[in-house]
Amino acid sequence: MYVPAHFSADEQAVRDLLHHHGAADLVTATDKGLIATLLPFVYDPDAGPHGALLGHLARNNEQWRLPPHGEALVIVRGPDAYITPSWYATKAEHGRVVPTWNYITAHVYGHLRVHDDPAWVEAVVRRLTDKHEAGFEHPWSVDDAPAAYIAGQLRAVVGVEVCITRAEAKFKLSQNRPPADIDGVVRGLRQRGDLDSAAAVEAHRPRPA
Repeated sequence: MYVPAHFSADEQAVRDLLHHHGAADLVTATDKGLIATLLPFVYDPDAGPHGALLGHLARNNEQWRLPPHGEALVIVRGPDAYITPSWYATKAEHGRVVPTWNYITAHVYGHLRVHDDPAWVEAVVRRLTDKHEAGFEHPWSVDDAPAAYIAGQLRAVVGVEVCITRAEAKFKLSQNRPPADIDGVVRGLRQRGDLDSAAAVEAHRPRPA
């Protein structure tokens, strides 16, 4: 990944992204070529030296049956947004501005392990459910469904674990713009209703030394 210095992310920012991202693309190189599946993952920082991403695939998805050539890649994303140069204060000064795209992403590499074990899969399903239900007033629980139904659902999936070997991250959030331009980007994103992108720009703006 091409990462200019002003768009680099520290280790804590990457860990926060892995903890709080939504779904990500699992990409593997196989004898049938590249295969990708969009999956929700839960990050386990204590699984191995660099942690692991845990999830599950449909049993009918052939990706888990095809041995990967080398490492697997998980493409993780945070908020992203189109940035119009009309938000820049410098547009009125000299006009030498162009549109761009702001985004947060991490390319996470690791060894793919398959877990065809209902107990392992159930534990991951519960962790994923707890993670994504946490913000609801009345969170749904796996135990809210009949046990026999859940058992049937678990038989239809297999677990996957990406044991992380390395991660490359890029937080492209207008850090290369003057402070007045960053103010305009934050204001424009908020007015457009993209509060997540606005908060990301504000959180990662360069601070005075």
